[in-house]
Amino acid sequence: MPVSELFILMISRPVAGGAIRVAIVVGTCLNFINQGATIWHGGGADWPRFLMNYAVPFLVASYSAAKARRAMGA
Repeated sequence: MPVSELFILMISRPVAGGAIRVAIVVGTCLNFINQGATIWHGGGADWPRFLMNYAVPFLVASYSAAKARRAMGA
């Protein structure tokens, strides 16, 4: 399967919906771990890292789900 078909699976509603839920939970945990103390003590958030803490789990979850769907023939 070409990369374009894998990408289409990654952004399909069922895959992306699940990946968004994973990213919200995991990204929030990562932000608390990585930036919680700084933000709690009045410091500003490091916005690029803040966003990456959500983007990485989304990409991992959607890639994994798309590969699994492809393997099942969906």
